[in-house]
Amino acid sequence: MLLAIDCGNTNTVFSIWDGEKFLCTLRTSTHHARTADAYFTWFHTLVQHYQIETDITDVIISSTVPRVVFNLRVFADRFFNCRPLVVGKPECLLPHNARVEAGTQVGPDRLVNTAGAFDTHGGDLIVVDFGTATTFDVVDTDGAYVGGVIAPGVNLSLEALHMAAAALPHVDITKPQNVVGMNTVACMQSGIFWGYVGLVREISSRIREERGRPMKVIATGGLAPLFQQDTGLFDAFDEHLTMHGLTVIHKYNKDMAA
Repeated sequence: MLLAIDCGNTNTVFSIWDGEKFLCTLRTSTHHARTADAYFTWFHTLVQHYQIETDITDVIISSTVPRVVFNLRVFADRFFNCRPLVVGKPECLLPHNARVEAGTQVGPDRLVNTAGAFDTHGGDLIVVDFGTATTFDVVDTDGAYVGGVIAPGVNLSLEALHMAAAALPHVDITKPQNVVGMNTVACMQSGIFWGYVGLVREISSRIREERGRPMKVIATGGLAPLFQQDTGLFDAFDEHLTMHGLTVIHKYNKDMAA
């Protein structure tokens, strides 16, 4: 079985793939000081709780937080006796290499999303990932990542608004009933919700115009369903896009090594 690990700035997700389906998905907060032993104690406890039979033979890691990769490597080696594939490292091959300016480091999460999106939806895509940052990944006709856009994440914007303006409270993001708010919370929710709807729509439109061709917009990330409501922003929502991308890259490396 394959253990796919996606380490983001806020959360780290572990999914067990049996070759046909994900048996479980476990989530923990990202913390660079968490040791390999701590990862295993947490992982083993939850796997036992859900009564999942596991026989992990392979591990693949995507991490936007370089400081955690060492302990995740030790975790894979010590407890599963395997050398993990790490997306972005030279030994981890990609189905399609990114076409960007020489010397540019492309985030592993963006490479993984590109691989997963192309495998499921084909080429000419705009992948919008609602994470700590809101990212737009442009996937060419042949499946190559060819650039994108990075904007502040929704929760990051809300937190910045709350921290910088003493009179403004911390609010949860939701779709407001009206554009014009009648109280402070409603005003903030409207600004964030409709502001991000406008951001996604405008950036997607400009990417299509610049590329000169029709492009499907695929959304992923926890807040994507919220922004899909009656907005028509996305052609599809893919909850497991990143994890699927990790399985695609793992399979490609296995096939190339055979």
